Amino acid sequence: MYEMNEITLDENEVLEDMLIDGLKIVQNTKLYRFTSDSVLLSRFARAKKGERVADFCAGSGVVAFHFYALHRKTCKDLAFTLFEMQPALCELSKKTAEYNGFDNFTFVQGKLQEIPKEYNEKFSLVLCNPPYERVGTGFDNEEYEKAVCRKELTITLQEIARAANFALKYGGRLCMLHRADRLAEVCYTLHEEKLEVKKIQFVGGRVASKPYLVMVEAVKGGKPSCEILETLVNARE
Repeated sequence: MYEMNEITLDENEVLEDMLIDGLKIVQNTKLYRFTSDSVLLSRFARAKKGERVADFCAGSGVVAFHFYALHRKTCKDLAFTLFEMQPALCELSKKTAEYNGFDNFTFVQGKLQEIPKEYNEKFSLVLCNPPYERVGTGFDNEEYEKAVCRKELTITLQEIARAANFALKYGGRLCMLHRADRLAEVCYTLHEEKLEVKKIQFVGGRVASKPYLVMVEAVKGGKPSCEILETLVNARE
């Protein structure tokens, strides 16, 4: 267990357990809340000592925070920068870092399409749980703040790939998840931005069921060759 700092929770904000060392994450019950997909991605990605890690489309930061919680005892000097467009979600991640005493996290609020020049080739690892629903005719009665986390309303796969190419050092990795039925699009889009897919893992809801999700690791400047991992079963309620 670790000593936590006191923070002030605003209306609709709650502390939820990350189920690791008593660490907690701040969520807002009225905004987009993370799903098990985010946790799967944090477990899929590998960590190396001294890495500078970016979390794209960070939301409330669960991917980066969970990834750090999993690896901070074995991989020292990890540093994180979280990129999120929505100010309210960015503020939640700041509160989580303050509560848990994480002083190795910084935050950038703004569009990935406008990523500051100071982050050019700065990172060895980019994590990304993007909006992966194509824009349809409506939001299915979702509030706009939630819809932009699920649907490509404000950013496309191509723009995410371009931002990852910009932010990664040569040989750096992008670990992201997406809809399984968009795998071909993911692979050729990343390839166009000089990010070669090197590892693929499908996720299904049941044993022998059709995968609904895919996780990929791509390397900037990598050579063609790809490892296909055993399909992961993630039972969804």
